[in-house]
Amino acid sequence: MRDRMSRRNAKHFERQGGTAFPPQPADKNCRKQIFIWKSNKADAPGETASLPLFFKADRATTAQAGRESGLFPPAPDSVRRILVCQLRQIGDVLLAAPAVELLARRYAQAEIHVFTEKKCLPVLENNPYIHAFQVLDRDALPTPLHEYLFYLKTASNAYDIVADFQQLPRCRAMTALSRAPVRLSFTPPWYLRPVYNYSSSPGPAYAAAYKAAVLAPLGIVPQGERPRIYLTDNERSAASELLLSLGLRRKRFISVAACHRYAPRRWPAHHYAALLDMLAEALPDLGFFLTYGPGEEDYARGLRSLCRHRERTALPAGGMSLRLAAACMEQALLQIGNCSAPRHIAVALDVPSLTIIGAGGLGWTFPSPEHTHIHAGLFMSMPCAFCRKNSCSNRLICLEKLTPDLVFPAVMKHLREHCPHRE
Repeated sequence: MRDRMSRRNAKHFERQGGTAFPPQPADKNCRKQIFIWKSNKADAPGETASLPLFFKADRATTAQAGRESGLFPPAPDSVRRILVCQLRQIGDVLLAAPAVELLARRYAQAEIHVFTEKKCLPVLENNPYIHAFQVLDRDALPTPLHEYLFYLKTASNAYDIVADFQQLPRCRAMTALSRAPVRLSFTPPWYLRPVYNYSSSPGPAYAAAYKAAVLAPLGIVPQGERPRIYLTDNERSAASELLLSLGLRRKRFISVAACHRYAPRRWPAHHYAALLDMLAEALPDLGFFLTYGPGEEDYARGLRSLCRHRERTALPAGGMSLRLAAACMEQALLQIGNCSAPRHIAVALDVPSLTIIGAGGLGWTFPSPEHTHIHAGLFMSMPCAFCRKNSCSNRLICLEKLTPDLVFPAVMKHLREHCPHRE
C-alpha cells in the first residue's frame, strides 16, 4: 500500500508542476526502510522548478534500523569493497557519479567498483573515486550462461556494500549473487524485498540527489554534489584542434544537441533551425556546434540543411567519441538541446545550459540559475504535460506550438545573465 501511495503522490506532484508533498510517516511494519520526504514549490511555467538539492534523512528511523542489525551501519574502516549498479543510460550513469563520490568520502579505505554497460563507460573514465569497472558487454556475453558466469566472477570480489540505483533484472541478479551484508536500493516491490535489506523512499529532487538518497540508511546525505567528467589534457587538445578546423573558437559558439530517440522528447528540427537563424542574426560573432550520437548523423545533417546560416553551423563529419564531444562542449559558451545526456554533460563541465523539455519531468534540471529549462507542456498550458510517453497521439502539439520566437528571448536572457565569458 505504501508503494502505491508513493507512486500516486509522485504522479500528483508532477501533474501539479511541483506542488508540495505532504509529509509521509515511515511504515511501522517495514523495519529496514528509510522514508525521506522533501517538499517542493515550482516556479512559473517555463522556468526552472526549485527542486530540492538534497534530502534530510529521518535520523531517528536510521538509528532504529541500525539497532536492529548489529552489522549496520558498517564502520568506515571495516568496508573493503563497494559495488555501485547503474547500467544505463549514458546520462543516468553520469548522474550516479555524485553518489560514488559520497561513498568514497565516507569509506575512504574502500575500493569502489561500478557495474555499467560498455556504451556508458566513457562518462566515468578517469573518475578518481572509482577503482574498477564491471562492464557489461553484451557482445561478449552471448548467452544467459555467459552472463551468469560473469555475475559469479564479479560477486567473487566479496563486496561489503552494494548500491543498486535501477533494480533492472541484471542489477538485481548482480546484487543477489553478491551476497553483500548491505544491499541498498529504492523501496522495492514486495517480491524483490529479499534482494535488498535496506531501502529508501525519496521525495522529488534533482535526479543525482534522488539517486544518492539510496545511501540514506548509511547516514549519507548529499549536499548538492554535481556530476563530474574528468577530461585529460590530450582530449582537450584534440577538441581544440577539431573546433579550429571547423572554424569555431573557444567560448564563441553554442553547442546544440537537437537529437533524441523519441519524437515526444525532441523539439522539431525546423524549430531548431529557425532558432539558430535568429541567434545567428542577433549574434554575428557566434557559431554553432551540432552534436549527435550513433545513428543520428542523418538527422543532424537534415537540421543543418534547414538553416539559412549553415556556414556558421558546424557539423563534425563521421561522428566522434563521447569524450571528444564532451571536450568540445567544455569550450562552448552555452549548451542548448533536448532532455538527454548532453544536458548532464554540460552540468558536469560547468557549461551553462538551456533545455527544451517535451514529455519529461522537472527533476533532471540541476537546481542552479545557470541551468534552466523550458517545459513545452507547462509553457503552453497543455493538459497532457508530464505525460512521460515515448509516442504521442496528440500530434506533438505542445512541441509544435512552442515556436522559436517564444524560445529566442529565453536564450538571449540566459546568455546575458549566465555566460560571463561573452564579451
